Amino acid sequence: MGTSPTHRQSRIKALTGLTSLMLAGAAFAAAPAQANQPTDEFAGNSHPYRHGVVNAKGAANAATAGKRTSNLKYGGGVDGIGVTTGAPKVYLVFMGTQWGTQGTDANGYTTLSGDPMGVGVRAQQLFKGLGTNGETWSGVMTQYCEGVATGATSCGTSGTHVGYPTGGALAGLWVDESAAAPSQATGNQLAQEAIKAAGHFGNTTAASNRNVQYVVLSPTGTHPDGFNTSTGQFCAWHDYNGDTTLSGGAASSPYGDVAFTNDPYVTDMGTSCGQNYVNAGSAGTLDGVTMVFGHEYAETVTDQNPAGGWTDSSGQENADKCAWKGTGGVGGSQNVALATGSFAMQGTWANDYNNGAGGCEISHAIVH
Repeated sequence: MGTSPTHRQSRIKALTGLTSLMLAGAAFAAAPAQANQPTDEFAGNSHPYRHGVVNAKGAANAATAGKRTSNLKYGGGVDGIGVTTGAPKVYLVFMGTQWGTQGTDANGYTTLSGDPMGVGVRAQQLFKGLGTNGETWSGVMTQYCEGVATGATSCGTSGTHVGYPTGGALAGLWVDESAAAPSQATGNQLAQEAIKAAGHFGNTTAASNRNVQYVVLSPTGTHPDGFNTSTGQFCAWHDYNGDTTLSGGAASSPYGDVAFTNDPYVTDMGTSCGQNYVNAGSAGTLDGVTMVFGHEYAETVTDQNPAGGWTDSSGQENADKCAWKGTGGVGGSQNVALATGSFAMQGTWANDYNNGAGGCEISHAIVH
């Protein structure tokens, strides 16, 4: 979710309250409140679970409203990288022997005996489905670009835009059985796993990693970077190996910059990370998985090396500004139909919405 002066990792904060939050204003379509809507969803912009800086409870909602009316600005790039400019490629990396024995289901997806909730299959379906069935959820991201002035809020006719994942974003899958996943992997260890995966997949040059993200999935019962502990109320985060503020420090890569996501076993957090946010009953058991994974994917393609891409003045990224904002309407969370199935997804921020006032959208024409 968003960045901060003290840490450049981007995190999606867990739902922390039981009070409904309703937002009004011309930039947003009305959306029904959720029973588990957080009252303090943007407190994570200073990463309180890591650095101990927590927004005052009484000011949280006022701060949220402000951050939902400010557009994103281009950060000028980090190491020459601002956004994912080619067709995005996603490699799924299942870290640790705890994932168990591999199999194949009737649709050709890899199954794992240590994956009781089927998170791995759902991740495969999601990323294989992006860019199919004429989906325009990905189109929201394509309005952003690199190659424009630092501080720009639109690309106009300049810049190179975020690529569309035509035909699917899933580029590969690897179950790393070389060792058990740590009980509490550090940021550095997760970055090292992503670098190891780059070598495994043969992406051994900076060019081959330029439009790639490695989704590092940790097995159930583990707590990567403090996930699912009293001091770690987040659902996932993304970063790149060169971030010197990673827990454990930056991770050296012989393959250029490597973008990666820390995706814990999201269902271990239940409704705190989105279970049944969109769909009731068993149909919504994995809502949080696709919403959280989609959140980090959207932020990686628009801010590949945080915060060289697109963030607002508070450090929030495109998906942060629309997280846990209710369901339905123009920008609320809802089901998105892909060739591989229907997936609960959240909206993301569009600077060009409402004649440039900005707002959350679930769909947008593809910008080339």
